[in-house]
Amino acid sequence: MNLKLPFLNKPPLVAVVRLNGAIGMAGRGALNDAALGPVLERAFRKGKPAAVAFEINSPGGSPVQSALIGARIRRLSEELKVPTIAFVEDVAASGGYWLAASADEIWADESSILGSIGVISAGFGAHVFLARQGVERRVYTAGRSKSMLDPFRPENAEDVKRLKQLLGDIHDNFIAHVKDRRGDKLDTSEDLYTGEIWLGRRAVSLGLIDGIGHLRPKMQARFGPKVRFRRYGIKKPLLGRIGVQVAQDALSGIEERAEYARFGL
Repeated sequence: MNLKLPFLNKPPLVAVVRLNGAIGMAGRGALNDAALGPVLERAFRKGKPAAVAFEINSPGGSPVQSALIGARIRRLSEELKVPTIAFVEDVAASGGYWLAASADEIWADESSILGSIGVISAGFGAHVFLARQGVERRVYTAGRSKSMLDPFRPENAEDVKRLKQLLGDIHDNFIAHVKDRRGDKLDTSEDLYTGEIWLGRRAVSLGLIDGIGHLRPKMQARFGPKVRFRRYGIKKPLLGRIGVQVAQDALSGIEERAEYARFGL
């Protein structure tokens, strides 16, 4: 008797996690470790996947959230012995590239924007405007650095020096992560850490990515034409788009569009 057991000899399964948007923003569906943690746990553990693939389209954002998400990806991959492959869409820049570098391999489109291995802090100074309007700023602190970089006061050289030190330390962490993950693949004759960006083909020659390729055909070539895909993502509630949440989502959307605009997107 020849019994057909449907659960035997299934084609390989690839879990697909979409990482889309700015990292660490406050809106619903934002990329942060708290929201992505359960998603990544399911992707790595459910159904014994042959690999976990990441669709990345992010201009960056919070360095801490980038590091937390990347570290979780590495822990799960190493604990469960599941390889990870990143596929970049429009952009994987700054924190977006941090996420991509957390995978074992990085593939992108020829026109994908990659890199921006740097750190930025930006703001506005409103003290001249307030003075013209006859508004006096009053701030009282315990601790001379507590009002550091107050946008309603004139810029202080000592504050700027401290900020640049902080940015430099974060930049060093970013560089160490890229070197650790990409290793000998990197072109050491080029300075890759100036914040510059490159398109896909140039990124291949610099060792920032492994090649040009898209998720489905690349996974079919590796795991066979019948490879199965199972998608995971952050679930967004159907209700709740009222009051403060609407305003918060709108503000987050403006901030996110500003992040993308830095790369012409």
